[in-house]
Amino acid sequence: MDLGRRPVVQAEDLFQEGRSGVCGIAGWIDWQKDLRQEAALLERMAAALTPRGPDDAGLVLQEHAALGHRRLIVVDPEGGAQPMTRRYGRRELSIVYNGELYNTEDLRRPLLAKGYQFRGHSDTEVLLAAYAAWGADCLPRLNGIFAFAIWDRQAEELFLARDRLGVKPLFYAPRPDAFLFASELKGLLAHPLVAPELDRDGLAEIFLMAPARTPGHGVFRGVSELRPGHALRYSRKGVEVSRYWALEAHEHPDDVDTTVRSVRELLRDTIERQLVSDVGVSALLSGGLDSSAVAAFATAALKRDGRPPLRTWAVEFADMAAHFRPSDFQTSLDGPWAAKVAAHLGTDHRTVTLGAQEVAGALEAAMLARDLPGMADVDSSLYLFCRQIKEESTVALSGESADEVFGGYPWFVRPDALAARTFPWALRQRDRLALLDADFVRYLDADAYVERRYQEALDEVPRLPGEPEAEARMREILHLNITRFLPTLLDRKDRMSMASGLEVRVPFCDHRLVEYVFNIPWPMKMLHGQRKGILREALRGVLPDDVVDRPKSPYPSTPDPRFLQTVRQGALAVLADSRSPLQGLLNRPAIERLARADQDPFALPWFSQLMGLAQWFAYVLQLEAFMRRGPVTTPYRPVIRLAAGTAAEAASD
Repeated sequence: MDLGRRPVVQAEDLFQEGRSGVCGIAGWIDWQKDLRQEAALLERMAAALTPRGPDDAGLVLQEHAALGHRRLIVVDPEGGAQPMTRRYGRRELSIVYNGELYNTEDLRRPLLAKGYQFRGHSDTEVLLAAYAAWGADCLPRLNGIFAFAIWDRQAEELFLARDRLGVKPLFYAPRPDAFLFASELKGLLAHPLVAPELDRDGLAEIFLMAPARTPGHGVFRGVSELRPGHALRYSRKGVEVSRYWALEAHEHPDDVDTTVRSVRELLRDTIERQLVSDVGVSALLSGGLDSSAVAAFATAALKRDGRPPLRTWAVEFADMAAHFRPSDFQTSLDGPWAAKVAAHLGTDHRTVTLGAQEVAGALEAAMLARDLPGMADVDSSLYLFCRQIKEESTVALSGESADEVFGGYPWFVRPDALAARTFPWALRQRDRLALLDADFVRYLDADAYVERRYQEALDEVPRLPGEPEAEARMREILHLNITRFLPTLLDRKDRMSMASGLEVRVPFCDHRLVEYVFNIPWPMKMLHGQRKGILREALRGVLPDDVVDRPKSPYPSTPDPRFLQTVRQGALAVLADSRSPLQGLLNRPAIERLARADQDPFALPWFSQLMGLAQWFAYVLQLEAFMRRGPVTTPYRPVIRLAAGTAAEAASD
């Protein structure tokens, strides 16, 4: 039926079981079972996602389709309940949706012109109508962060889609005659058809790539991730995955002045769009360029609209000033800069102070939130930070992703990183492998695995014919950062925040901004010889000059020696425990030597800017908790080297 030809299309509300909405989704399609009898199992999958949606819950159960939802109420408490089912003519569609659309009204107008009617003002209802009207062609029209599933009852077809940059997570597990999906791995693992088993590639992801993860890889056997910018259809014919968005290479037509204005206006527009909410919006503020820009544009918009001042949040560590030493990666303390920017903008500013023992104590909670070992204390401190913010706010804006998009990291200019034929944020791979058992490294075929993943990433880079070699290399580095490093940080930000029911939005991930900036020539990005120079120039007059020119300083990691002492002792205890699931996987003598080292051999971090010696020991603790809590199983049978040097088991497949 061509709904576009109907003068009026009445969207009939068929049923709403429960009051739910953003932000955790799960589902089960099964051609052999009557899923109307499986409410308890679907409830178990959805319940695993409760922290993502603490406000409400709902189910839709049909013969071959079951959808579950956990809701964090942000927009339209009454009209945005999910799962949402509507009838368009003879067609019945049900949706579960995680995310936010920032152009809801831009979509609503043409849908109204087509005859679609709406009962509320939620983006969920608009998204469902958009799919009814345009099918998969609705995706290029969407501006937002999203992961959603739509079940077409008459066609017996499931449609999944994920936003362009992958801000919102979505995993799936095809099975014979069945299909499962969930926002997080824990939602899938709540179903008996999905087991926490690591095959060889899964082990390689955990021990070689992590805390990064190969796009599309679900780590556990038989589990996949729907990649950013992709959609999936599942029917009796099977699974069909398609790509609807990718970065493209083309000539940049604008001069410097035009580029500066375009960047400023794109950023202003996306930040203002992301202030949409029926609850208060706050912002994370470090006093760095990126978070300060977000706070500045948000403050101006709120003031213009007569809304209360923006509430801003900074994180600090106890005794930070006493232990801090500037480095190429952490150049200055954030606290004074955050206070300066907050005073300049007139925000309602709060500082959350965390202790070393508190951060160490939250390592396992952060791992459970992420489902996988992550960025150690960088994760656990964010987890605690977001938990504090949630006590007073439900939505926050963040400056995440500006460094990936504009080229702000040290590895964009370090000659060794540019020359390396591997991921530039993980140059210490050889030192990392030395901390693993030699038999295990051979089993993983470690060098070949990392090289293969790196080459896959390079193969995806869009090329501009005739581009000079140096400029082509910078295009590679930028694309690697956007498609391989940024997802690690987006995953971290989503999981640590949603574990407390806090939604964090990332304006620098607006696809219009990313597309535009990607093709700005590197010399123009480095305007005046500064990393992110074009962004700095766009923010002159918006922020004080000293804030605009402040060198890059990342999300802080605690330098407190008590943290190192705590995680080092914990890691050594794991190594000494004969019952630890890490026995035979780690190189115990090498790690013990590392624990006795007078100097930090990871002064150049083994991952990103922050993961050095203390973070390696903390990662061991997260690894142990991950392997134990599953319990995770694997076909690998390690050699267990006892104190006397004997072998307890033989390595095998």
